[in-house]
Amino acid sequence: MSNTGKEPATGTQALDRAATLIRTVVQADEPLSFVDLFEECGLPKSTTSRLLTALERTELLERNGDGSYVAGPLFWLYATRHDPWEELVRLARPTMEKVGKDTLETVNLAVPRGDRVVQVAQVDTPYMLGTRDWTEVEVPAHCSALGKILYTHAVLELPTGRLDQLTEHTVADVDDLRRDLDRGRRRGYATTVDELEIGLTGVAAAVRGADGTVIASLGISGPSQRLQGRLDLVGHTLIDRADQLSVLLRRRTRKEGAA
Repeated sequence: MSNTGKEPATGTQALDRAATLIRTVVQADEPLSFVDLFEECGLPKSTTSRLLTALERTELLERNGDGSYVAGPLFWLYATRHDPWEELVRLARPTMEKVGKDTLETVNLAVPRGDRVVQVAQVDTPYMLGTRDWTEVEVPAHCSALGKILYTHAVLELPTGRLDQLTEHTVADVDDLRRDLDRGRRRGYATTVDELEIGLTGVAAAVRGADGTVIASLGISGPSQRLQGRLDLVGHTLIDRADQLSVLLRRRTRKEGAA
């Protein structure tokens, strides 16, 4: 068999082309459209389309609401399990368990990742109703108390335009969202009631890092009926526990395992 020195269109060359698309998307400062990728990578349109479809199917890339391409769920899953937030999760775990005992609701810790909120740790409620692994679920930041806290402290950039309205209670207008965030800023905690899904309520407070800036949000979620009339009490409990965790993070010694 003669060797012409050319690589076939499949195999190594296809892998190189797919890697080029992934690298271009991951390194971009903003989501890229199909035309952006076609022009920047210099691949044939048919090849670009075929590879993007495969990369979406394997969760290496995905499309946002505008149809532009961003890094896929596998990147976010890897990042939440293998990055510096691992130490934050380790230090936060005892505080989260205390919040769980205080409130008897599901407790979550979330961090910003680009323009997303990624939930990196969870303590389950003892109740069957309300138990769900939220670390596996991508939640729009404006529908999440955890996300609203990060908006409030400018850790996430406030979105523009009309927001996705998941229920009739979702705050989908940016001006309304700003007013909601102002209320949360004044009281020290954020809430969502029936905004992500009917019957689900969330409350969250800010966690500060060693330099005093907000690096994460600590929150609970549970059935709206069970939390009705308890939001202020739960909110202040979260403020106290988040402040204790913030003090622990400022000390940042491995000797201290509880907030």
